[in-house]
Amino acid sequence: MALGKNSQGKGRKLSNYCSTVSVAVFVAFCLVGVWIVLSSIVPIQNSVIQVSETETINDDVKNVASDSKQFEDRSGDISEDSTRGSSQTKKSQSGDSHPENQDDQKGIEKVSDNTAEENQEVVGDNSDEKNDLEKGLENTIEENDQMRNVKPSTDETEKESDRSLNSESEETETSNDQIHDDELRGSMETLDEKESDKSTNDNKLGTEKSMDEATQQDEMVGETAEDKKHLHSEATQSTGGSNTESHENNPASKEILVTGTSSEILIETSTENGTWSTQAAESQHEKESQKSLVSIDSRTYDWKLCNTTTGSEYIPCLDNWKAIRKLQSISHYEHRERHCPDEATTCLVSLPEGYRSPIRWPKSREMIWYKNAPHTKLVVDKGHQNWVKVTGEYLTFPGGGTQFKHGALNYIEFIQKSLPKIAWGKRSRVILDVGCGVASFGGYLFEKDVLTMSFAPKDVHEAQVQFALERGIPATLGVMGTVRLPYPGSVFDLLHCARCRVPWHIEGGKLLLELNRVLRPGGYFVWSATPVYQKDPEDVEIWKAMDEITKSMCWDLVVIAKDKLNGVAAAIYRKPTDNECYNNRIKNEPSMCSESDDPNTAWNVSLQACMHKVPVDASERGSIWPEQWPLRLEKPPYWIDSQAGVYGRAASVEFTADYKHWKNVISHLYLNGMGINWSSVRNVMDMKAVYGGFAAALRALKLNVWVMNVVPIDSPDTLPIIYERGLFGIYHDWCESFNTYPRSYDLLHADSIFSTLKEKCNKVAVIAEVDRILRPEGYLVIRDNVETIGEIESLAKSLQWDIRLTYSKNGEGLLCIQKTFWRPTKVETVASAIA
Repeated sequence: MALGKNSQGKGRKLSNYCSTVSVAVFVAFCLVGVWIVLSSIVPIQNSVIQVSETETINDDVKNVASDSKQFEDRSGDISEDSTRGSSQTKKSQSGDSHPENQDDQKGIEKVSDNTAEENQEVVGDNSDEKNDLEKGLENTIEENDQMRNVKPSTDETEKESDRSLNSESEETETSNDQIHDDELRGSMETLDEKESDKSTNDNKLGTEKSMDEATQQDEMVGETAEDKKHLHSEATQSTGGSNTESHENNPASKEILVTGTSSEILIETSTENGTWSTQAAESQHEKESQKSLVSIDSRTYDWKLCNTTTGSEYIPCLDNWKAIRKLQSISHYEHRERHCPDEATTCLVSLPEGYRSPIRWPKSREMIWYKNAPHTKLVVDKGHQNWVKVTGEYLTFPGGGTQFKHGALNYIEFIQKSLPKIAWGKRSRVILDVGCGVASFGGYLFEKDVLTMSFAPKDVHEAQVQFALERGIPATLGVMGTVRLPYPGSVFDLLHCARCRVPWHIEGGKLLLELNRVLRPGGYFVWSATPVYQKDPEDVEIWKAMDEITKSMCWDLVVIAKDKLNGVAAAIYRKPTDNECYNNRIKNEPSMCSESDDPNTAWNVSLQACMHKVPVDASERGSIWPEQWPLRLEKPPYWIDSQAGVYGRAASVEFTADYKHWKNVISHLYLNGMGINWSSVRNVMDMKAVYGGFAAALRALKLNVWVMNVVPIDSPDTLPIIYERGLFGIYHDWCESFNTYPRSYDLLHADSIFSTLKEKCNKVAVIAEVDRILRPEGYLVIRDNVETIGEIESLAKSLQWDIRLTYSKNGEGLLCIQKTFWRPTKVETVASAIA
């Protein structure tokens, strides 16, 4: 009986235990189910799932509060339901240590109060009024104050980060005045959507990983098919070692990344039969497109270093020894011209031993690191003319030149006094310096507010253009040879040649006629060379020939002036402003170009020994001198008033809208929310410039940079407009290498260019070229469709680059990445580049 009672008691206890377990299991499943549902339905707003330190969040929130007014604009320049993320970043730990750059890293994403105030003055009229965006930022601050107990990541290497800006604001209606259909419709989006979707499916199947585990693996609960309207935030870690915040906002929002007014939405239309022709169509020399056949795994793509004769200074289209050896003649400098390899290069260029981040402007004008450009030939050959000297670990530049050994500033003043009508920085704003040497002439013309396109060949004057770019002075590689210069006709206000080693007098002045093509009617040619002032037989003969040629070209010899300080003289000529002289010539030599010969066609077009008529109709470009600088920067050129623009509306309207748009974007986002240390940026390239609004806005915001505006040969030919507004640029085919040395630029800006290139170029080769011309710690900013953004981000990760920011919405996105010092260890020999 006792046994029976005991058995019944145990049975009751067992029954109660089972009931309890059943209830606990049931409750547990209910909680898991609720958690899964909430994770997939409730938007995770204004939060970062993975953080490196709790204190970072709190500090970043304070930064948001202090900077929020910088983002005000009456038209809501940043999408009001978005912009929550300047990325968390850290220094790449790829192996190279550069202590001198640590201060730069600490300063990333910080802008001076003065700059912020200037930005507000330029862009916002209603800075005193609190808009919905600022309210959203305040809401974000309040919500983030509740995140103090978020468990930090245990990875100590992730503790270096920039500010983390999280914001959300109510969706507002935009007026009928918006800008740029290409403008990103924006908010932060994870570019690893497949991983997010996979995470969602795993959760649906009952995966019961903790949030800590998910954070450790850079995963988060993804979107479900029916819940894609909700906002998601994610912190991911790039292969290059940076922490990146990637966010996505409500796709239904009609806001764009930075809005203007609806009349400013620029919808690009087909240009095939439109007003704007392209260099590719005009010159008929566009090379057969290269289809990308490379399948890319972002984390395993096998990059290699280029093994070439020129090593760390390899320029694919100028160092093609295979093609150069096949040239039948080099009498016209054919060996200095472009000869691109049959297949675009996909390897990476090495760094010089001991390479360091360049010295910053304006100090860089006087000195650079010797190991960044370790060449001394010019020191030996031109040191007595004060071109360049070696001073300890530096190369120093006293500011001299062959014709101005006592300094470029004195020489610049001499030219102005010789002909006051030149009016540096007012009438004469954009000039061309032929055979520029180390570009001290252009470097010191910055003080006169003059922008100089300096060019010289890659020749016996070792590394002259490389020195110029390292100094922060605009320069490009080029030669007066057998093809036209890559500039439109009638765009330069003044041309300069100081002992530039160009035989202007030979072959009927063919090379001088090319200068005539690019010189604006009424513009000046300053020729400072020994034939002007020396009397030895050879110089006398050259002067006589030049006198005959310039007279037959109807150039007026305005003045011959002597520079007593430097012991030289200069002859200054002026191009005619009408056709009267041409029509009255006894001999038609040089002949006039046929009407079918477009002076603006420049890409791979052979030189012609002819002259184009001067435009005289009041509506034609070149018939009237541009407005004085700086008014010409903002005022639409008179000759585009009657033309349709690139995007299908009046060109003058698009010009103004484009300018306003880029001022808004730069001041409200690029300066403050991209993780860019602008104090380290000097040399900038806009890879697809259109109207030059990006460069114009940087100028208007008083950033201490210069911009090389590139108009791709298959884009509408808007380069004349860029020159007309007092800026400069060049034509280029991005399926080929650019005529510059490696490590030339601090920032590359690519607005809607990569998506057009990937269909005809090898995209790996394009990124390899970007890597070649971008300096370590330089930035690449891309605005394009999400698919393209994802592809470029994958390649950037394979290059060990730091992902500073990703931002996307409605199929369009923004990506900011920073190059590191990483170089691969494997080597690939480039057969065409072995001398």
